[in-house]
Amino acid sequence: MLPYGDHTFDGAFLVAVLGEIPDQDTALRELARVLRPGGRLVVGESLASGDPHAVTFGRLRRRAENVGFTLEHRLGGPLAYFARFHTGS
Repeated sequence: MLPYGDHTFDGAFLVAVLGEIPDQDTALRELARVLRPGGRLVVGESLASGDPHAVTFGRLRRRAENVGFTLEHRLGGPLAYFARFHTGS
């Protein structure tokens, strides 16, 4: 559990981090909890780097949407991307 209260932050930014977290669903759920309504989460990943823990966009999108995030925009292709999500308003 993150040591912050509910709705504390406007945004969070993860680059090549999510795949290193053993329980990614809990991490995303906690990010949704600490972000204010309408808050944004940006996730960047590069599968081209050969990192065996890199998270594909499809897997990220499913997990993020399952905990209440909505996809706003994706930039990049299948080997490297940034994805921006927002929390419910």
